[in-house]
Amino acid sequence: MTDPILPTPAEQSLDDVAVMLAPLVRWLLVQGIPLNALVRTLRGVYLSEAHDDLARRGRRVTDSALSVLTGIHRKEVRAFMEAHHEPAGTPTPAARLTPTPASVLFSQWITDPDYREPAGEIRRDLPRHGPAPSFEALAREASRDVHPRTLLEELERLQLVEVQPERVRLLSDRFVLPLHDPAAVRTMAVNVADHIAAAVHNLQAEAPSERRLEQSVYADGLSLAAASHLGDVARQLWGVALESMVREARAQIALEAERGRQPTPDHSDDRNTRVRFGIYYHLEVNKSTNPRED
Repeated sequence: MTDPILPTPAEQSLDDVAVMLAPLVRWLLVQGIPLNALVRTLRGVYLSEAHDDLARRGRRVTDSALSVLTGIHRKEVRAFMEAHHEPAGTPTPAARLTPTPASVLFSQWITDPDYREPAGEIRRDLPRHGPAPSFEALAREASRDVHPRTLLEELERLQLVEVQPERVRLLSDRFVLPLHDPAAVRTMAVNVADHIAAAVHNLQAEAPSERRLEQSVYADGLSLAAASHLGDVARQLWGVALESMVREARAQIALEAERGRQPTPDHSDDRNTRVRFGIYYHLEVNKSTNPRED
C-alpha cells in the first residue's frame, strides 16, 4: 500500500507527533524494542480507536470502514480482527487505568488527617494490627478485596515500608517504584495517556469552558543548580496539592455516598466518570550542536 498524500495541516501535525514520540522512542531503543514491533502495536491501537470512533458516530463497523478510516489494507484488518477475536482490536483494559490497591493505601497513609501526628507531620510508625490508626485498619479502608498482609508484602517489595514484628514504618513520602519494576512502566503509561488525552481534548474543544486543565511553566538559561532547586520547589508544591486534592476527593465520595443512587438535575446516577490529577517536572541540559571554540 503506497503512502497517502497528506494535506499540509496533517503533515504539520505529524511533525508535532514526532516531537511527542521522540522521548518514547529513546526508551523503546533502550528496551530493545524494534520498529516492526511498535508498528504491530500501533496497528492494533489504530483499529481499536477507529472502531470506537465509528461506533460513537453511529456508523456501521465493517472491515471496509475500518480500512478507509485507518489506511490499513482490508485483508490486514480482517486478519488482525480474527487473530484477536475482538472487533475492537486491542483496547486498553479499564483496570490498567485505575490505581493499584497499594498506591491507594500509600496515598491514604500520607494524606489522611487521622494518620498525622499532633503537630501535623505524617505518622510514619504504625501498629501492624488493631483498630485505627494501624496499618491493618488503613489497609482494610483502602481495599476490601485485598488482604492487609498482601498489601503489606507489596509495599515492602516496593521498598516503601519497613516491616517489624508488631510495627510498620513508612520509608518514603512519595510513591516511587523501583527502576525495573513492571508496575513502573504501567504507571508511566496511564499517566502519560491521560495527560495526552487531556491535551487532545483541548485541541477539539470549541468552547473555552469545555477545556481541561493542562498547563505548564517553562524556563531556560538556568544553571543546573538553579534548575535542581526549582525541582525541589515543584516537589513541595506537589505535596500540598496532593493532600488538598485527596481531601476534596474524599469529601465528594462521602457526599455521593450520602446522596445514594437518587439522581438530581445536576447529578446523574451513572457514576461512570474517573479523574486523574498529576504533576511532572522535567529538567534537561541543552546540548549545543555547535560548541563554541575558545
